[in-house]
Amino acid sequence: MTIERFEDIMAWQKAKELTVEIYQLFYESKDFGFKDQIQRASVSIMNNIAEGFERKSNNEFKYFLFIAKGSCGEVRSMLILAKELRKAETAAIEKLYDLSEEISRMLSALIKKL
Repeated sequence: MTIERFEDIMAWQKAKELTVEIYQLFYESKDFGFKDQIQRASVSIMNNIAEGFERKSNNEFKYFLFIAKGSCGEVRSMLILAKELRKAETAAIEKLYDLSEEISRMLSALIKKL
């Protein structure tokens, strides 16, 4: 199956879900530095998948997937911090952590395919 739009890439769909959930979870946070950093990192995942795909070159796509994978690690790091600082319910944080791990695995598989 040939993917014709970045919106059809499952990793992008999951990254969008992660981003929306992060925005919702930390919506009321007054720690603006923390909130901004985790939101930017999550947006970076989905946007780098989209940007890389739109470049229409496997090498460039792979490069942007690696950046997205790095942002996935940044999100997980921030979620560990959020858990330790009790910025949200543990269950909600762990759900997002698991989702970010799933996205990272999907990105690795996509990189290997290219």
